Amino acid sequence: MKIILASKSPRRKELLSRLCPEFEILPAEADESLPQGTPPERGVEILARRKGEAVAHAIEADPASADALILSSDTLVELSGEPLGKPKDEEDAARMLRALSGKVHYVRTGVAVFYRGKTYSGVASTAVTFRTLTEEEILAYIRTGEPMDKAGAYGIQGEGGRLVASYDGDFDTVVGLSLKLTRELMDRALSEGGATV
Repeated sequence: MKIILASKSPRRKELLSRLCPEFEILPAEADESLPQGTPPERGVEILARRKGEAVAHAIEADPASADALILSSDTLVELSGEPLGKPKDEEDAARMLRALSGKVHYVRTGVAVFYRGKTYSGVASTAVTFRTLTEEEILAYIRTGEPMDKAGAYGIQGEGGRLVASYDGDFDTVVGLSLKLTRELMDRALSEGGATV
């Protein structure tokens, strides 16, 4: 059975390879805007579903992909109920890191699985506590370039791990793909669809 990851994220690719040795990558081109006031936990699920739907529509005319399982995901950082996406520039990254310094925030990862015309989705959350950061630490981290394509302006699996004091939940949820939730959704989709990985 063909499995398609609707993401170009190298982090999601690496995580999914722990569950599935073989899959194809077809990045999603989807609108990532949300209505004002959408709760972050709901927002990541909406965006995960939207990305998967975009890929499903893109391949629907391909007979070889008719029975494909499509996996999509979206991650954001939530601080005091406010979502923090990817920074627009270095100044925005510094603003986010200053806001996260010394505080607890939540990383929400929405996962959606599309299989045989049905959609299965959910959200995994992990609480992350940052150390109190100095301005020098913030600027030095920004100079690495790592924050610029990460929700909340940090990557826990890289240099950004040094900014984290502790976390409560799954590490892979913070990286960008909850393997526990992914496995549950895939098992459900395949079971209801009459197939197995």
